[in-house]
Amino acid sequence: MSGYILAIDQGTTSTRSIVFDKHYRARGLGQQEFAQHFPRSGWVEHDPEDLWRSTVETARDAIGAASIEPGEIAAIGITNQRETTIIWDRRTGKAIHNAIVWQDRRTAQACARLRAEGASDLIASRSGLLIDAYFSASKIAWVLDNVSGARQAADAGHLAFGTVDSWLAYRLTGGQRHVTDITNASRTMLCDISSGQWDEELLRCFNIPRSILPEILNNVDDFGVARRDILGAEIPLRGMAGDQHASLVGQACFEPGTMKATYGTGCFALLNTGTDRVTSKNRLLTTVGYKIGPKITYALEGSIFIAGAAVQWLRDGLGIIGNADQTADLARQADLQQQLYLVPAFTGLGAPWWDPSARASLFGMTRNSGPAELARAALDSICLQTHDLMQAMRSDWPNFPISLLRVDGGVSKNDWAMQRLADIVGFPVQCARSAEVTALGAAWLAGHGAGCWPGLDQFALERESGRSFEPSVDADQNFQLVRGWKAAVRATINFSAETATN
Repeated sequence: MSGYILAIDQGTTSTRSIVFDKHYRARGLGQQEFAQHFPRSGWVEHDPEDLWRSTVETARDAIGAASIEPGEIAAIGITNQRETTIIWDRRTGKAIHNAIVWQDRRTAQACARLRAEGASDLIASRSGLLIDAYFSASKIAWVLDNVSGARQAADAGHLAFGTVDSWLAYRLTGGQRHVTDITNASRTMLCDISSGQWDEELLRCFNIPRSILPEILNNVDDFGVARRDILGAEIPLRGMAGDQHASLVGQACFEPGTMKATYGTGCFALLNTGTDRVTSKNRLLTTVGYKIGPKITYALEGSIFIAGAAVQWLRDGLGIIGNADQTADLARQADLQQQLYLVPAFTGLGAPWWDPSARASLFGMTRNSGPAELARAALDSICLQTHDLMQAMRSDWPNFPISLLRVDGGVSKNDWAMQRLADIVGFPVQCARSAEVTALGAAWLAGHGAGCWPGLDQFALERESGRSFEPSVDADQNFQLVRGWKAAVRATINFSAETATN
């Protein structure tokens, strides 16, 4: 068997397909951006056909760039933007409405009503999630209630729901398989993450018929076979995971206590808690990390809304940098007698604060504050928010010490920021060597499922890690920095509360 694996990474703004060889090296790449649709304020949609078309075209491009024949590919792995909701008609294979993207807020009021009705405890106890428009369940209900004839068609068994992984698997297999994996299922608010199955009480909460839901499979499983007329050969689908879970796998965070943080526009941090399903006291999410074999591996997840976007603000909003790489040199030039705090709540504060009404604030400026100090404050904000998440995770799960933070994404390329991160969190920080960690995670799942890539332990040994950074400051210096940050966050939240009531 060749050992070539095709990984499809279907994201929020673009689709990437990558062919990996048996040494985990990317041999061919295809990438396409696609349109974002904003029909109303707070609404975000994709055309499902754009997702399908970009998947097929980038997969063909990747195979061509790798200079291999489609028949040399042993298996396909899929990773995807999570929570994004698609409902289609089984009779035609066509979606009945645009995909409602995870960022979409149209169902916020419906979620608020559920909280007011006392559904929070049930939903948290079964799904591990907080009631929020972010997740799929309220989006499904909205489509059924707002698309003409949808609920009647669902009751008649004609409709199918899926997150993007399900949609792609359905189309790749010519409508033969309606499946999802347990990580994507765990982000719907409809899955009991203890049993790994759809939950009847949660379905009743949202008035969603069981008949529209896909079959839940493990992350390494038989998801069907891609048709020959699509990619040029019949290729089995053997791995599937939501993007953050695929990153957890790609970073080889297989042991309890291992943690990864992916820095893009925001940041998603996942801590492997093993077979412990940890209930957070700090408003973190309890989610499925992955399921490979008979046991579910759980994770605590924290989301930072603004990470790399703080650097984008310096570039696009203030115009003080031309590109992100300039922040490191500027930060090194900053006046060490000044400590500016940027609380980047441009779209609210994520975990563990969860204040959607908060707005960005800047504290500690003097007449001497300039671009260098602002650049350091922006990078510090990323590190300090990560510290907040790690502190919350350690409080929620004291059984295992966190001893290493594995990172990937755009900010991880900034050596100054990564050293600052190690200093602030007080742990070694290890950067991914590959820029394609998420796709690599999907590829490993598929390669392992096809029997041509090794198991967990061997993969963890063989994957190449990148640069490492050790903490270099004492605890007292760290304490003062963190104390100032928490004061800045509290002031930001208090300001938002005061202005909201006046």
